[in-house]
Amino acid sequence: MSLVGVVGAGVMGSGVAQTFAQAGHEIVLIDNDRDALAKALNAIELNARMSRMMGGPAVDHEQVLARITSGTDLGLLAEAHIVIENVTENWEIKKAVWLELEATCKAETIFVANTSAIPITKLASLTKRPAQVAGVHFMNPVPMKPAAELIKGYHTTPETIETVRDLLTSAGKRGIDVNDASGFVSNRVLMLTVNEAAYLVYEGVASAETVDDVFRSCFGHPMGPLETADLIGVDTILYSVEVLYEHFADSKYRPCPLLKQMTDAGLHGRKSGKGFYTY
Repeated sequence: MSLVGVVGAGVMGSGVAQTFAQAGHEIVLIDNDRDALAKALNAIELNARMSRMMGGPAVDHEQVLARITSGTDLGLLAEAHIVIENVTENWEIKKAVWLELEATCKAETIFVANTSAIPITKLASLTKRPAQVAGVHFMNPVPMKPAAELIKGYHTTPETIETVRDLLTSAGKRGIDVNDASGFVSNRVLMLTVNEAAYLVYEGVASAETVDDVFRSCFGHPMGPLETADLIGVDTILYSVEVLYEHFADSKYRPCPLLKQMTDAGLHGRKSGKGFYTY
């Protein structure tokens, strides 16, 4: 089993850490916020306990937690075989983390970006090892999803892709191969849908409940687009749409002002207790 570094202990990072700890890998979970680390470990314990109830496998939560070391120092990742970066969808924040990872990790370490929309080739350009950089776009909740997008950057070697694919397979996940482009497949489509759904609420065409009801009742979707926004995080939706808008310079990606207002107001969805809905 590999020593897997996980950077970022938010909703996605904690899900990634849990997923690979359950698969038997040793995990080093890093975040610059000790409170976020404590919250992540509590969430991992709870989710592991409830795995069977939620339709997943029976999980020994004590073994899962025993495989996870946490801390605030990226230096703990010096000997990691693979590092999975999950920090917020902000270029300047990611850039600082990637530059420090490049200076910290051994030359053989593979870097994996778990990003919603930032191109993998752009992140790889921050390193001296672009051949060892790949993208994996995990879906939330990570432990429950059977697949993830597996993205090859311009310089990524087939060997790197297969190593990352093997890691995913070890955790029962299928890597779906996608070429590198902002938003990849899922978010190139999903973010447009959520953004337009937010415009419907912003313009007074329909309430969030009505928008989601149409998608559930008429299309058979298990969740509507605004319920999905609350699950992912309204702030993450906004940042992802902004990346798409910046990258493609196409007005169809213009972020809805309501998403900006909600993000500024701290209405980030489930993780903050209120978004389009109250939790």
